[in-house]
Amino acid sequence: MFENIFKTAIRSFLKTKTISFINVLGLSLGIAICIIIALFLSNEMSYDKHHAFADRIYRVNSHIIFGGNDLNLAIVPAPMAEALPFDFPEVEAAVHFRQRGSFLVKREDDNIKESNVIYAGKDFFKIFTVPLIDGSPEGVLDEPQTMAISKKTADKFFPNESAVGKSLILDNESDFKITAVYEDMPANSHFHFDLILSAEGLEEAKSPFWLGNNFQTYLLLREGSDPSGLNDKFKQLIAKHIEPALAQVMGEDFTMEEFQSSGNMIEYSVQNLRDIHLKSNLQGEFEPNFSITYIYMFVAVALFILLLACINFMNLSTARSSSRAKEVGVRKALGSSKMDLKVQFLAETFLVSLVSFAFALFIASLLLPFFNELSGRSLEIPFTDFGFYLILFVGALFVGLLAGIYPSFFLSAFEPAKVLKGNLSGGMKSGSVRSTLVVFQFAVSIILIIATVSVFSQISYIQEKELGFNKDQVVMIEDIYALGDQAQSFKESIVQNSLIEKGTFSGFLPVSGTWRSDTPWWAEGRDPKQQENLVSIQNWSVDIDYINTLGMKIIDGRDFSMDFPSDSSGVILNETALKSLNFDGNPVGQRIASFMGNNTDGINMEEFEYKTVIGVVENFHFESLKENIGAVMIFLDRKPQGYASFRFNANDTEEVIDIIESKWKAMAPGQPFNYSFLDERFGEMYKSETRIGKVFAAFTVFAIFIACLGLFALTSFTAEQRRKEIGIRKALGASVGGIVFLLSREFTKLVLIAFVFAAPLAWYGMSQWLEDYQFRIDLGWEIFLFSASVVMLVAWLVIGMQSIKAARANPINSLRSE
Repeated sequence: MFENIFKTAIRSFLKTKTISFINVLGLSLGIAICIIIALFLSNEMSYDKHHAFADRIYRVNSHIIFGGNDLNLAIVPAPMAEALPFDFPEVEAAVHFRQRGSFLVKREDDNIKESNVIYAGKDFFKIFTVPLIDGSPEGVLDEPQTMAISKKTADKFFPNESAVGKSLILDNESDFKITAVYEDMPANSHFHFDLILSAEGLEEAKSPFWLGNNFQTYLLLREGSDPSGLNDKFKQLIAKHIEPALAQVMGEDFTMEEFQSSGNMIEYSVQNLRDIHLKSNLQGEFEPNFSITYIYMFVAVALFILLLACINFMNLSTARSSSRAKEVGVRKALGSSKMDLKVQFLAETFLVSLVSFAFALFIASLLLPFFNELSGRSLEIPFTDFGFYLILFVGALFVGLLAGIYPSFFLSAFEPAKVLKGNLSGGMKSGSVRSTLVVFQFAVSIILIIATVSVFSQISYIQEKELGFNKDQVVMIEDIYALGDQAQSFKESIVQNSLIEKGTFSGFLPVSGTWRSDTPWWAEGRDPKQQENLVSIQNWSVDIDYINTLGMKIIDGRDFSMDFPSDSSGVILNETALKSLNFDGNPVGQRIASFMGNNTDGINMEEFEYKTVIGVVENFHFESLKENIGAVMIFLDRKPQGYASFRFNANDTEEVIDIIESKWKAMAPGQPFNYSFLDERFGEMYKSETRIGKVFAAFTVFAIFIACLGLFALTSFTAEQRRKEIGIRKALGASVGGIVFLLSREFTKLVLIAFVFAAPLAWYGMSQWLEDYQFRIDLGWEIFLFSASVVMLVAWLVIGMQSIKAARANPINSLRSE
C-alpha cells in the first residue's frame, strides 16, 4: 500500500514538475524562516535559565513619582540588601550591585580599559550560578579590595599562569587582590561582568541613607515562598525605613498620607530573574533588554509566513483539480473509498513536506549568518541534537496535515459519474475558498510592509528630529582622568588646530551611557516642606565651553563666561526645569535652593545650597525619544572630568582622530586611547529598533516572494484553464492588452480586498508600538498607499508575465480540436 502511494506521489510530482518545484520552494522558504525565528525565540526565552535557583531569584524594582518625575527604576537604596533578609523571613539571601562605569586596569605596565566592571555584595556566588575554575567558592568577595575575574580577563592579564592571589591595579591607584576566576558568562545572560569587585570596601554600599537609588538588588527567596506576598510586605518596609527618612528631610510633621495625596508615590516590587530580559525596560538596567512585544511579533510573522507557504500548496492543489479529476473518477470506479483517496493525497503532501523540510534546513543554514548580522546574535543550528530532528519530523507532519487537509477533502469529493463525463466547470475551481486564501496572503504581505515602513519612518524621524543640540561631527575622548593635571593643557592644544572648532569637558552628555545625577530643588522663598514646591532636576556639571561646543541654544539670559567669576555659583536651566520651578517673574537673576548632603552620608535639612539662574537653554533630548524631556540644570565645574568632546570641521575624520591620538600618546603615555562619535552614540540608543526594522524588511521580502510564487503558478493555471476562451477572444479580435486586463482584473480585486482588511489591522498594531514613544510619527495615509502600491505592482508584474504569455499565444493551437 505504502509503496503504491509513494509511486503515485512520485508520478504526480514528475507530471507537473513546475508546480511541484514551486510547492517545494515555497514550503522550504517558509519553513526555513520559521526555523530561524524558532532558533531566535528559543535563545531569547532561555535568558538566565542557567542559574540553578533562577525560579527563586528576584530583582527589586522601584516606582517613584516625585518632584514632577515618574521613574521606573531597576535600582533601590543601598541599605535594602542588608535589611530585607532581616525584615522578611522569605528572603534567604540578598546581593546588591553598584555600577561605577569603566576602569583602566593594568598588571604592571600599560593600562587596558575594562567596561564590564561591577561592585557586588559578598553573596553573589551564593545566589547566582557562576562556576569557578580557580579559587575557593568560600568568601570570594568577603574582604575589601578583593575581586573575582572572568576566564578571558585572566587569560588577558595572566596568560598561562594562575591569577588567584595576584593583584590588578585599577585607575592607576587601587590594588585589588584576585580571589577567584570564573567561567565567562554565557551570552544568554542579562548581565556580563568581567571583573566583580567586592562591595565591602565601597563606602557608598554601607550608606544608611534610604532616599538614594543607586543599587541593583537581587533576592534569593526560600523554597515555597510567595513573591506576590513579598510585594505586599514592601509597605511595611516603606513605613519602617523610607517614611522616617522622608520625615527627616521634610520635617517632623511629615506623613505618608500627605505625601501621597500630593501625587507622590514610592513603591517597590520584585521581578523574577527569568522575566528581566523580555519584560523589563527600566532605568538602571545592566544592559539593554529585548521586549516580549517583539517576541509576539516574531511568532506572528513565523506563523503567517508558514501559512503563506501552506496556502500556496492548497491553492495549487485545488487549482489543478481538473487535471486529477479523471484519476479520482477512475479510482472510485475501481472501488477506492474517499478515505483511500484522502490518505493518498495526504501522503503526497507529507512527502512534499518532508522534502521541503530537508531543503529548508539547507536554506536556513545559508540564511542564518545574515540573520545573525542583522539581529546581533550568534545563533547556530543544532545539527548534533537528536531532539532537533525529532521536532523537525513532527513539524513536517504538522505542515503536511495543515497544507494537505483541505486539498485531500476537496479532491476526494469528486463524483465519478460526472468527472468521467468531463463535467467540470472552467475557470478557477473552488474559486471562493481559493480567493479567500489569496486575500489572506496579500493581507499578510501588506501588514508586513506597513510595519516595516512604519519602523523605518520612526527611525528616520528620530535621526532627523531637531534634538536641541548638534550631534554631528563631535568626537568624544573617554577616560580623561588618565591625563591627570595635564587635561586642560590637552584640550587647549587640541582646539588650537584649525580642524577643531571647539572643545569641552563633561561626563554629562545627551546620549545614553553617560553620567546622570538628580536631586530635588525649589525656587528660593518657597517652603521645601511643601512637597509641591520640590522639583527633581538633573544636575549636570560642565566646563565653560559646553553649551557652545554642543550647539545648544540660549533662549533667555546668557551662557557661562570667563568675564563673570560669580558664574561658579550660577546655573542654566532648561525649559522643563523653568516651567516646573514656576518662578514669579523673570527667572534670570533668581535663586534656586537644595538640601546639602549626598546619597552616602545623607541629607542635612538644616543647610541649603543656593544657585543663581543666569540663563535658560532650549529643551534638548538627553534620553530616548520614548521619554519626555526632563528637568536639567547645568552648572560650572572647572575641574576636567568625564569626556573631552571636540567639534571638528573636517571631512576626513581619520585625520582628526590621528591629531588627537598623537597628542594623547604624548601627554598620557601607557594610557589607552578610546573615542566614539556623538552621533553614533545617539544611534546606539535605537539599535534595537534599527535591527528589528531590518529583520522585518527581510521577512517582508520573503513573504512577498512566497506569495508571488503561488500567484505565479495560480495565474499559469488560470490561463491554461481559460486557454480556449482566450483563443476565441483573440479570433474575434481581442487585443493583447484586453486579454491581460481580463486575466488581471480578478486578482486586482483580491489585492484591493486584502488592503481593506490589512490596513486597519496594521494601523492598530503600529499605533500600539508607537505608543512607547513620546515623540513619534503620525501614521499618515502615504504609508498605507505606498504599501498597497508595492503589493499591487508586484502582483501585476507576476500576473502580467503569465497573462501576456497567454494573450500572445496563437489561437490556432488552442482551437484546433474544436
